[in-house]
Amino acid sequence: MTKRKILVTSALPYANGSIHLGHMVEHIQTDVWVRFQKLRGHECHYCCADDTHGTPVMLAAQKQGLAPEDMIARVREEHLADFTGFHIGYSNYYSTHSPENKAFSEKIYCALKANGKIESRVIEQLFDPEKEMFLPDRFVKGECPKCHAPDQYGDNCEVCGTTYAPTELIKPYSAVSGATPVLRESEHFFFKLGECADFLKAWTGGESKLSDGRIQPHLQPEALNKMKEWLGEGENALSDWDISRDAPYFGFEIPDAPGKYFYVWLDAPVGYMASFQNLCDRIGVDFNEFFQAGSETEMYHFIGKDILYFHALFWPAMLHFSGHRTPTGVFAHGFLTVDGQKMSKSRGTFITAKSYLEQKLNPEWMRYYIAAKLNSKVEDIDLNLNDFIARVNSDLVGKYVNIAARAAGFIAKRFEGRLKDVDNSALLAKLAAESERIAESYETREYARALRDIMALSDAVNEYVDANKPWELAKQEGQEARLHEVCSELINAFSMLTACLAPVLPQTAANAAQFLNIPAITWEHTRTTLGEHAINKYEHLMQRVEQKQVDDLIEANKQSIQTAAETAPAEEGKYAPVAEQASFDAFMKIDMRVAKVLNCEAVEGSTKLLKFDLDFGFEKRVIFSGIAASYPNPAELNGRMVIAVANFAPRKMAKFGVSEGMILSAATADGKLRLLDVHEGAQPGDKVG
Repeated sequence: MTKRKILVTSALPYANGSIHLGHMVEHIQTDVWVRFQKLRGHECHYCCADDTHGTPVMLAAQKQGLAPEDMIARVREEHLADFTGFHIGYSNYYSTHSPENKAFSEKIYCALKANGKIESRVIEQLFDPEKEMFLPDRFVKGECPKCHAPDQYGDNCEVCGTTYAPTELIKPYSAVSGATPVLRESEHFFFKLGECADFLKAWTGGESKLSDGRIQPHLQPEALNKMKEWLGEGENALSDWDISRDAPYFGFEIPDAPGKYFYVWLDAPVGYMASFQNLCDRIGVDFNEFFQAGSETEMYHFIGKDILYFHALFWPAMLHFSGHRTPTGVFAHGFLTVDGQKMSKSRGTFITAKSYLEQKLNPEWMRYYIAAKLNSKVEDIDLNLNDFIARVNSDLVGKYVNIAARAAGFIAKRFEGRLKDVDNSALLAKLAAESERIAESYETREYARALRDIMALSDAVNEYVDANKPWELAKQEGQEARLHEVCSELINAFSMLTACLAPVLPQTAANAAQFLNIPAITWEHTRTTLGEHAINKYEHLMQRVEQKQVDDLIEANKQSIQTAAETAPAEEGKYAPVAEQASFDAFMKIDMRVAKVLNCEAVEGSTKLLKFDLDFGFEKRVIFSGIAASYPNPAELNGRMVIAVANFAPRKMAKFGVSEGMILSAATADGKLRLLDVHEGAQPGDKVG
């Protein structure tokens, strides 16, 4: 087998909040893959860091009365403690606020500038006169210029899905102070991304040939389809990218541009390089071998689907046009829902990693459950808490660890702790034959398939136990040799299954190695037996999940949210200013009607839109609404009565179709969009007024 050299990263958690189970989906997915590569004997480095720059970090530090450097140092320690608690085995966990990252950011910027890919322009930008600061897109809110939904962010409307510049908002206000912003001119620096379109079209649709002969596409099929949409022509053509921000800003100052700072999304992915350089300096690895143009090493980024734009367009272009290698593959995953719904603080399902660990739940339970849901597609996964309890108890306790428990006692008491050589066992040959199939599933990130196959093998082993009944053999005269053989087969089967599960259950594998009296579990143990070998006393490897533990976890998260709400100061700019007075005649021009939802479904290719088939009584219509984030299970809206504007002109929604109106929703203080309720008795077509 060819030994591969691999660099792997997870997206950098932002240094302005706690780690929750949504983060853990990505870091568990990455960690499983990395551990598998190491078990196979490859050189694999896993680097990550806290993403520390930007306006939100600056403002959060100010609110806490801390210097940003002090706040991000504390947050990094908290993040690392959470990840370590879930057995995430980074080679290095660093910070983007580092000398290495500053040097690489400046180097890449200067190389892009020398390559003619940086341009300065004077632009008009919204400025908060009270806070005396330019406002980033997400710190401006106002009325959507297209559908006129209120309280929308400065870069896109969550109701109709339109993207726009913050200067296009109607009645804009600062999300920091609530003040009405003013336009001011400012010089900004742009990465001429539009000039990179031909390269990006080739790269996104391309592939790499690996040292072992396999072919690795740069993107998943779903991600590639999205790239084709973003790399279109005309209105869909790639725009140049504003990579600068004005002071005050927490970040790195741009060379030869006093008061101008690199936008956080420029130096955040450069943080992968910085973290790896920091590791290389400590352990003596050649950094250039991994990042020089034409490198034959492999580099993979595991990310959430919401940041695909940056990793599949900006980042490869930055690397290529600054003279570096590009990624071998970018692997995007979906979001995590809990019990079929978006994680909720009020329901206690916005579960932090810290609370999970503090409630003494085994982190490997969650590692297994999440891995059992993951595949290579860009799909959301659901944490069903009842299924979590049932699956962990059935698979890990009932099927897997139970194998060792059923045989270890006989080996210890009857055979002085020594196994018999069972190299010719048909049962073990069956397990060994599945090794490469399971390896292929891990390699291609088809973890759900791998774990299904492993549990099917566990079922076969348990059937062997029930067929041979070692507890009865122990009572029968003359069956000593057979008892020794059967129990030795079971311990060897347990060793093989442990090796298969080791990427997912690293701590259990380490404990099992102690029991099996071997230095460590390796992938070789998936297909080899232990021979005539002495094992140690068996200690129970895993407890069952109890319903009370999960109930207490949910309650703890409710309590922590309630406490935070009671002690936190009132947010500045929490509510939008009341709009200017409108005349009664103007209001009466809007025709609002009750409509019944015949069918509601997610829109393929959009993370924001839901498609509603509505019955207005007098006719049926289709309306698209940008509320997908608030309703992750759109089918639950079927049959519901809603209020919709019936006399808006039909509007083409990019490639998705025509929207024939607008559904009304309330923008809550916590940023969610909620459909307005209709009183019982109202019928489709009824006029609202």
